Amino acid sequence: MTQTTSSEVGARLRAQVRGQVWQQDDDGFDDARRVWNGAIDRRPAVVVRGVDADDVRTALLVARESGAPVTVRGGGHDWAGRALGDGGVVLDLSALRGVQIDPGAGVASAQGGALVADVVDAAAAHGLGTATAVVRTVGMAGMTLAGGYGGLAGRFGLALDNLLSADVLLADGTSVVAGPDADRELFWALRGGGGNFGIVTAARYRLHPLGPVLGGMVLFPHQQAAQVLRGYRDLIATAPDELTVMAGFVGGPAGPAVFLAPTWSGDPDAGESAVAPLLGLGTPVAGGVGPMPYPELIRMFEAGARPGQHYALGTQWLPTLTDEAIDVLADAAATWPSSASLLALHHFHGAATRVAPDATAFALRREHVLAEVIAAWQPAEDAAAQHAWVSRVTDALAPGALPGGYPNILGPQDAERVRLGFGANADRLLAAKRRYDPDGVLTAIAAMHT
Repeated sequence: MTQTTSSEVGARLRAQVRGQVWQQDDDGFDDARRVWNGAIDRRPAVVVRGVDADDVRTALLVARESGAPVTVRGGGHDWAGRALGDGGVVLDLSALRGVQIDPGAGVASAQGGALVADVVDAAAAHGLGTATAVVRTVGMAGMTLAGGYGGLAGRFGLALDNLLSADVLLADGTSVVAGPDADRELFWALRGGGGNFGIVTAARYRLHPLGPVLGGMVLFPHQQAAQVLRGYRDLIATAPDELTVMAGFVGGPAGPAVFLAPTWSGDPDAGESAVAPLLGLGTPVAGGVGPMPYPELIRMFEAGARPGQHYALGTQWLPTLTDEAIDVLADAAATWPSSASLLALHHFHGAATRVAPDATAFALRREHVLAEVIAAWQPAEDAAAQHAWVSRVTDALAPGALPGGYPNILGPQDAERVRLGFGANADRLLAAKRRYDPDGVLTAIAAMHT
């Protein structure tokens, strides 16, 4: 938009929405355009923080009429910063965080800006829980629409497998409900296809009885990486649904350390014997495992996901954790340019694999390991070195990896990998894009359709 047009759009929005509106010269604009990844420095023309779905609809229609690019900010945790676009209008849902729990029906109803923490904390008060990512500050809707790997995936599936229905604002301003009994094609596309098809202003999630889980994190010396991760590979091959184990490398007191982070969500009496073999894979140097509420368990990674740090991410889907992949990861930890970085392995198994590949847009339903390569650094550090490290590690893991990758980690430059990740579902998703957003209004939200 030109400055004149930007001013006109800002004035129209101030007159028509009840929420807050910021333009580039306004006090608070820099805070309003800030997202989790401090490396993102984009200047939208207008940021609109609506107070309800009607505000979001109004802002969308004003932006469309002006011809302005539209992006949507939910939790603001996407590392690539797709919530922001230079010169466009940001529809900020961060004030829409209400959550209601129906314990009798086992349903959580959450507004589109609710964070994982908002949902799991409210559910836990009733002895209930649902599948989520492992970081509390991630947006619940955005995480769910692309997948949602986490410690309960073996027992309850991905977060998207627990989505019951969604209130969706389409690009033309129409409001619809997508679910198994209404607009089933949109419901199919939302479960794995990301934010390409509409703006989720509210959603309902299946809840499960969930008391304290047995979990935590244990660190082992870097020199024991091969034996620990080979043992991890062997143990997860026969893990029951109730046991989902993350692994990888973090910065430890004496340099890079191997970590194992189990989540046991089954019978408490059986948990100790299920987790004990993991603790015997090496010589622990820090950490521990114990019973705790699920909301507390997913605080573990908050220190490594601090807002304002600079981040770059890469990923591969590994059919299994080969000796070659273990060597790549161990070398990557030994050579990372910042000790704030993280290498994480998520085991996809159990209930998540017992969904047909074409039942949801998320097509990869075979057992696998999701590898995350996360560079984290302070603004004064060398960004080029961080990006080069991510690329080097991701490329080194590529031989033998499965096609595509997890859309929530892939960046805008990875459109072809995103497409490959949808496999046989890609053409159906493209048709859904043409049906629900024929003018490409929501193009900036995700790269899958390019």
